[in-house]
Amino acid sequence: MNHQTIQSHQPKGLRAIAMLEAGKGLLALIVGLALHELGGMEIQALCEQMLRHLRLNPAGEIPSVIHKALTSVDDRNLTIFALGTLLYAIVRFIEAYGLWRAFGWTEWFALASGAIYLPFEVYEVFTTGKTLAYLALVMNLLVVGYMALIIQKRYRNKPSA
Repeated sequence: MNHQTIQSHQPKGLRAIAMLEAGKGLLALIVGLALHELGGMEIQALCEQMLRHLRLNPAGEIPSVIHKALTSVDDRNLTIFALGTLLYAIVRFIEAYGLWRAFGWTEWFALASGAIYLPFEVYEVFTTGKTLAYLALVMNLLVVGYMALIIQKRYRNKPSA
């Protein structure tokens, strides 16, 4: 069975997950490069201006946490962060390409890379109870569950040697 035939029998969900992964990679790339372009001092000034615009008390808990975090931001940290987001984006793009083309190894990769985040997402749901945490957990459970079904189906339908 050639690759063209495999693609025609490819589950539609794989392409949806491929687009999701490509979107995550693109978002990471945009955020990483934007932060790197802004630079440490510009980010600090931008956040301080935003806090003033929102009329938040500088001595309040949230502004003081933000200010403390911003004092540790420098160009070196931003470069490391940008390189990390670039690496993350490359991994997401490779995964998206492989799922789009129905490469079997990317199904396992998608299963593993989704499953890695599950304990952290469960923890986030129980500690914060925020809607976004629930959404992330449900979405990831759907992806991991779907990938497990696809892998199971592939091995069930695999001809014996």
